[in-house]
Amino acid sequence: MDKEVIITYMLQVSNVTKRYGKTLANDAVSLNAEPGRITVMLGPNGAGKSTLIKCVAGLLRFEGEVIIGGYGNKTLEAKRALGYVPEMPAVYDLLTVREHLEFIRRAYRMPLDHGQDQARLERFELWEHKDKMGKELSKGMQQKVSILCALTHEPRLIIFDEPLVGLDPRAIKELKAWFGELRAAGCAMLISTHMIESVEGLWDTAHILMRGKLAATIEAADQASLMEKFFAITEGA
Repeated sequence: MDKEVIITYMLQVSNVTKRYGKTLANDAVSLNAEPGRITVMLGPNGAGKSTLIKCVAGLLRFEGEVIIGGYGNKTLEAKRALGYVPEMPAVYDLLTVREHLEFIRRAYRMPLDHGQDQARLERFELWEHKDKMGKELSKGMQQKVSILCALTHEPRLIIFDEPLVGLDPRAIKELKAWFGELRAAGCAMLISTHMIESVEGLWDTAHILMRGKLAATIEAADQASLMEKFFAITEGA
């Protein structure tokens, strides 16, 4: 049987612990993200959200286990399944906007599809800037390019770390619409943010981190206000 058929969770984080010297950034955190659902990770600054995401993406060493699509997160299979949008835009200074997408396609040995690339660049109002180099772009434009690069290889798990920061209102609207399309297509998404209002009405499961620990998990089916639940948990703690 195809391994994809029997996968319940696209992301499984089990007892992940990360220390920076004597500082405990993540303390035995466990959580999951399911296909076709938007999972959000909330917490005050310093709660350990970005550290956990970097552990999941394979950028940091850690104790514990991270499984992506049934494979360990350091494997080639897991990396093919993962799209990652970091908190700070990651673009190449000397590649043009269009060359960024072509580079990703070549890296993943995908056929070039300039038609799809053009449609996505137009959606984010980047087509007229397609020949600008990365170093010539504003931070907001760099964020758009970073998002498009993460989506180009059609990942099954997409991790967004503060994806709306720096985007203009039109891009925010488009990205939120894209979240819905990706969910409908069966992608699993993990969105880390401290801007709770930005994910209201979008989320299916919310994990709240405090001081490196998982403080609570909330389901949208509970019909609770995420803002109210967040403050009830964090201020109560």
